[in-house]
Formats: sequence, structure tokens, C-alpha cells
Amino acid sequence: MADKLIIVESPAKANTIKKFLGGSTKVVASMGHIRDLPKSKLGIDIEHDFEPQYINIRGKGDLIKSLKKDAKQAKIVFLATDPDREGEAIAWHLAYILKDDAKKITRVTFNEITKNAVQKAIKEPRDIDINLVDAQQARRVLDRIVGYKISPVLWKKVKRGLSAGRVQSVAVRLIVEREEEIENFVPVEYWNIFAKLKDGESKKEFEARFYGKGGKKQEIHSKEETDEILKNLENAKYMVTDVKRGERKRTPAPPFTTSTMQQEASRKLGFTLKKTMSVAQGLYEGVKIPEKGTVGLITYMRTDSTRISEEARKMAKEQIIKIYGENYYENRYYRTGKDAQDAHEGIRPTYIDISPDSIKNSLTQDQYKLYKLIYNRFMASQMKPAVYETMAVTIKANDYDFKANGQNLKFKGFMTLYVEGTDEKTEEKEELLPNLKENQEVLLKKLEPKQSFTEPPARYTEASLVKALEEKGIGRPSTYSPTITTILERRYVEKNQKQLCPTELGRIVNKLLTENFQDIINVTFTAKIENEFDDIAEGKEEWKKMIREFYGPFEENLEKVEKELEHVELVDEVSDVQCEKCGRMMVYKYGRYGKFLACPGYPECKNAKPIIETIDVPCPKCGGKVQVRKSKRRRNYYICENNPETCDYISWNKPKLGEKWEPDKEKPKKKTTRKRKTKK
Repeated sequence: MADKLIIVESPAKANTIKKFLGGSTKVVASMGHIRDLPKSKLGIDIEHDFEPQYINIRGKGDLIKSLKKDAKQAKIVFLATDPDREGEAIAWHLAYILKDDAKKITRVTFNEITKNAVQKAIKEPRDIDINLVDAQQARRVLDRIVGYKISPVLWKKVKRGLSAGRVQSVAVRLIVEREEEIENFVPVEYWNIFAKLKDGESKKEFEARFYGKGGKKQEIHSKEETDEILKNLENAKYMVTDVKRGERKRTPAPPFTTSTMQQEASRKLGFTLKKTMSVAQGLYEGVKIPEKGTVGLITYMRTDSTRISEEARKMAKEQIIKIYGENYYENRYYRTGKDAQDAHEGIRPTYIDISPDSIKNSLTQDQYKLYKLIYNRFMASQMKPAVYETMAVTIKANDYDFKANGQNLKFKGFMTLYVEGTDEKTEEKEELLPNLKENQEVLLKKLEPKQSFTEPPARYTEASLVKALEEKGIGRPSTYSPTITTILERRYVEKNQKQLCPTELGRIVNKLLTENFQDIINVTFTAKIENEFDDIAEGKEEWKKMIREFYGPFEENLEKVEKELEHVELVDEVSDVQCEKCGRMMVYKYGRYGKFLACPGYPECKNAKPIIETIDVPCPKCGGKVQVRKSKRRRNYYICENNPETCDYISWNKPKLGEKWEPDKEKPKKKTTRKRKTKK
């Protein structure tokens, strides 16, 4: 019989905690939520002030019996679920289930799974924070109402199985609107003139860019303007008129928040958001390390704060001075964003003395990569800035101005360990200029005019979409990954390499939702709701009052939309393919795996066929047409139309004109259709 019973969410977390506590303590896992709203119905009693109708989750009966038995035998039950709103709600549901069996129930939280943190938490138990629970209930209830009330509109007008959601639909809207921006973008021509110059003394060559005339910046928009400038520069002398020398500091990025970790893991490691959170969860809950047992390697990974504890700051100082020296350390504090909840620290290693390389053999490849990213980012955040020597030069040729800039890294500082990635893929160039002086003539080697066109905005990637959602106040750290996973799984969006592109289905759903539910499927409303959840968590607002104020106008709008759409039929797009069975022109339909062709004569004619997409490059092996297919994981691959009859060409890589084909080491597997077994 155990004196103390500690309940956490996962077995991995339970194993890590066990070793910090005495033999009279039992640690068990609830395996996540044990109660939730039913899936088969709305599960919210609208008539009785939006009371949620929670039920025990199917399949958890034996686990609940076991938890009740353990609670009966313990003197005190500690609910040690995750330290966020979701964790607080799980603890609240556990308390409800165990209230008749446990002698005493209390709540404990810790931001990291270390001996000190766990033992301190056990000594300082508290009551369940009902404000945090209510904030989670408000989110769950509001999202359930929006999803379960709007989704049937999509079923009637588009197809069954589709879903709408308060956050997911706004994310789709952002992606669709970005795609429309790209499609409607009109490129604008502009020109640059580069002067290749040479310093007569050092014989070093450098490049200067055309700036303007008479000290004023001038933009060049046509070849005619460019030719006129080039004509006026014939036989010109190039004189240095101004030299500015200076110093520039580059400061390190703060420790990771959930969103910055997801963005950086996407940029640097190629991880999806889902993978990043799964790997981080494993590092937080504990990894088995020889001679140390199971160790929780990072702090809690759902946070929007960059704050770090004084203890961690002290450990970082010791490690930096020990490895790099005193002149590399700088005690740094970071300002957390105004909308951040700041309940936890930023994401950092729990044990600074456990470096990534020292435990590489105990980690999976993915765990090692992410742990190294988190470790180095945190350490760099407490280091001195990098220092650059800079030089800016103005050169006159007749009345025209050219500018040249150079820099030299003088002190690496934090960049010894870590440099933050960017979505733009712009590398900071190390370009030194010659030691130029004012009133010095430099020699012209060549003038190079270059025509360019403005480019449309880039499509969102998972990383840049998370950044946009965070900047606009949509969702919170725990919602980014499931939101993007959902819109991909629903086929509203697909990934082309790393870019997120709306599917035709996504466009149709977005159009229907934004035209009919513009008060809900918009950025402003979604951000406002997030702030209201925060107010509930802080005890400033009552959650049912918030739902009441939302539901009245929502129900009114829903009834209006349903009436307006009652007689509206979405007409299927007609293709140029004739049904070979009945002669009708086939139409485009949307199924689980995307777009396909179907006969409009259904159910009399049930003919349907996939859409075969081809590319304009012939098969590198036989010259036949190359088809684009999708693997089970929705990745594009390329296959000859004659495969397997007369040609075996198949590749992950898109063929290029004139290239010689070399078979992929790992060929994509062609889909095979299984025949269903029929019972005799």
C-alpha cells in the first residue's frame, strides 16, 4: 500500500518521476484525458446554460477502475498532469472521477522533471485552479459549438465528412488569400546597375551599386532609363566622396518558445510541427541514459514565454565561462511578448552539464538533433553579441552616386555556438572592402546592368504559417500543430515540397465559410476570443457569460445562412472527358484522396476514374508521357505511362529535359488495389 499516489499523463513521465521519490510513493499514468464531450452528438446542453455533458472516454473503463483502486489505498493523491490549461482540466476530471475513493486529492505542477523540481512541487501542493479549467472548458465548448453547428452546412453543400473550425478555418483562409495574392500579382520591372571597381593601391576588386543622382535615391524602371544612365557614365571618373567606418553588434535570439522551436526545427531540421512536438514531448518526459536512469532533458515544451530561472542562468554562466571563457558570457534577460501567458519558462535544457554530444548514443537521431538545437539556442542566449567592423562608401561618377558596403566579423560571440535561421534564406555576406579613402579615384573594370522583376509574396510554409498565426494572435502554443495537421488531413491544403497550397476543395470550403460566416471565420474575431480565454484564466471573466454572448448572434446567423443556402446547389465543374459507359460529360468530384472524375448520371451510371496528371517533359528512358502520382503519404512521384508494360521508369524526382536517367536507390512503390475477401 502506497502512502502517496501521483497521477501523470504518460508512462514515460511516470518512469522519470519514480526515481526521485521514496518506495512508499506510487506513480501511475492516466494516458491523457479520461473524460471528454461525446463524439456522436453536440454534448452541450444549450437549454441549461451550456452545461457540458462529459462522459468517460470509451476504452478507459479498466484504467479508471485501476486508478480508483490505487486512490483508495493511498493516504493522499497528487495530480501531477502538465502545467498548462489542458493539464489543469485533466486534473479536474481526474478529481471528479476519484472524489468518492480518495481520502485527499491535491494538485502539483513542475516545469521540468528534475529531482529538485518534483520534490519541491510535492512539498508545495495546491488546489486545482478552476480559472484555468474554465478557460479550457470555454475553448472546448466554443470550438465544439462552431464545429458541430457549421460542419453540417458543408456536408449538405459540398460533401459529407468535412469539418469547419474556429482556428483551422482561419488558417485555411490565410493560405487561400496568400494564393490569391500570388495569382493576382502583377510583376513590376526594375533595373540595377553594378559597377565592378578596383582599388589602385591594393589591386583589390569590389562591387558598388547604383544609388541615384545628386545624393537622392533614384529607382530605374526600364531599359531606356538604364541605357541613358550608362551613356552618361561613359568616360566618367569614379571618385570616393565619403567613407564611414563603424561597428555593428548582432545579439543572440532568446530561448525557444513553442512557436519559435517549431519554426526553427522546420527551417533547420526539416521537421513537421507534429514531429517537433512529438520529439520534444519525449525529451521532456524522459530518456533513458546509462548510469543516470530516465532523465527529463528539457523544460515543458508548451510555452510562449522566453523567461528563464535564475538557477538556469547561473548554470549557463558556469558552463559558458568553463568552455569559452569569461569574455563570451553576458547575463541576458528577454522581454516576453504582451500576449504571452508567461506561466512557464522558455524551453531550455534541464541539466546544462548534459551536452548533446555526451548522450548522443542514448538518443534517437531526431531526439539528438532537436536536443542540440534547444541546448545551443539556450546557451547562445546567454552569450555576448557578435561584433562586426563595418564600412560604407559613396562613390561619385559624373553626377551619379554609387554605394558599397562591407563588413568584417571582429568577434564571433554567441555565433560560435548558434545562428538563428530565417524563412528568406538570406545569408549574411562577409564582404571586406579595400582600405579606401575620401577623394581617392578607383578604376572602373565593368558596368553591369541587371533587369529584375518584383516577386509575389512567398507561399506559407508550416514555419511561416505558425509565425503569422502567432503575430495575429490566433491560437496558442498547444494549438498550432493540431491545427495544421487537421487542415492537411482534411485535404483543404497540401504540401508541395515545404510550401502550403490550398486544394480546390480548400478554396470551395473557404469561399462558402467566409461568405456566410464572415463574423467568425476572420482573424480579428479569432484573436479577440483568445484574449477572452486569457481573461477567464485570470479570473476576470466568467466562462458561461462569454459563451452566452457569443451564442445568441451566432445562432441567429446560422439560421439565416441555412435558409439562404436551402435552395442553393453547388454545381459540379464539368470536365472535357466523356463517360465511356453512357456518353455524358464527366464532372469533377472530391473524395478522401482529392479530386476525381465521376459520371453525373449517378446512381444509374456509377462510372468514376482518377485524374491523371502529366508533365511536359518526356520520359527520360522511352520518351513516353510522364504521369504524376501520389504515394500513401501524399508525396508526389513520377512514373512513365508505359510502366510496367514496356518501360520501368519511376522516380521521386521530377525529370528534366535532356537529363540521363539514373534509377533512384529507393524507388516509390506503386499503389496496388486489394481485392476484398467476401464471406462465403
